[in-house]
Amino acid sequence: MSISLRQIRYFVATAELGQISQAAVELSISQSAITTAIRELERTVNLQLFHRSTTGMELTPAGREFLFHAYEILQKVHEATHLNIPSGRVEGKLSVAATYTVMGYFLPDHLQRLRRSFPGLDLQLFELSRDAIEEGLLDERYDIAVLLTSNIRDPQIASETMISSPRRLWVPSRHPFLHKARVSLADVAQEPYIMLTVDEAANTSLGYWSSTHYRPNVKLRTSSVEAVRSMVASGQGVAILSDMVYRPWSLEGRRLETIVLQESIPAMNVGLAWARNVKFNEAMEAFRAYFRQSFHIPQIRNVRSQTRFDAEGVESPSQ
Repeated sequence: MSISLRQIRYFVATAELGQISQAAVELSISQSAITTAIRELERTVNLQLFHRSTTGMELTPAGREFLFHAYEILQKVHEATHLNIPSGRVEGKLSVAATYTVMGYFLPDHLQRLRRSFPGLDLQLFELSRDAIEEGLLDERYDIAVLLTSNIRDPQIASETMISSPRRLWVPSRHPFLHKARVSLADVAQEPYIMLTVDEAANTSLGYWSSTHYRPNVKLRTSSVEAVRSMVASGQGVAILSDMVYRPWSLEGRRLETIVLQESIPAMNVGLAWARNVKFNEAMEAFRAYFRQSFHIPQIRNVRSQTRFDAEGVESPSQ
């Protein structure tokens, strides 16, 4: 049995309102329809999503986790039926600057899709450091940039983050940390550490280390992500890097694993940047619209007011 959008809608309404009777009023349907839909949903996912009592419906731990996915499903359906991509007839040149990490691990797939969506758009690419990009944007040598927005320093540069990539500890397979319930920076400080330096990674790393009493035992500083990967996979050290550059295998075919650290490690934010006083042309608007559509963050609140579905799960216009 497959999950329907109707079941998702009824589940979300009940979870938010806490009572089937109120959800029925909100959705203008019978209570029995909601009860049946939720029971079918629970059978399909093989999980109990609600604790039922005389006072209402309370989400179970599984229900809270499912609610997160339900919000995403409804948001994605809303996005898919309200696409706002500029016409593929956009033409002209667009100079795009990007940092090393973005150029190597983020942009390639998107560039291919952009060229399919806008065949008349002539993308001119430049790989530069963050400070050179900021200077180039202000001097109008580049129209727009894709970079680590968390590294931007100049207040004259405007930015929009598209994705936040969590940073985790990289360890070789069978490392003892994989059997620990918790791993902290205090534990990491006892290990040889491979420090990535490209795109100001070292400065970022020292930023979160400085909030503790510990320091990494740096054995190698390198600008190569692949060197870090190989060193970690061969058991010569550990590293803390983002999921965006993670791959489970080194070039030599050795396995790496990741661990979520006990401390809150800042994510690596990737997005667009431009001179704050620049006026967007059609090519810039198309470029930004593509990324906004690709990485739209689900709006948790008011999802139910944004989309309306009939009894068969087909969206109808909001009233």
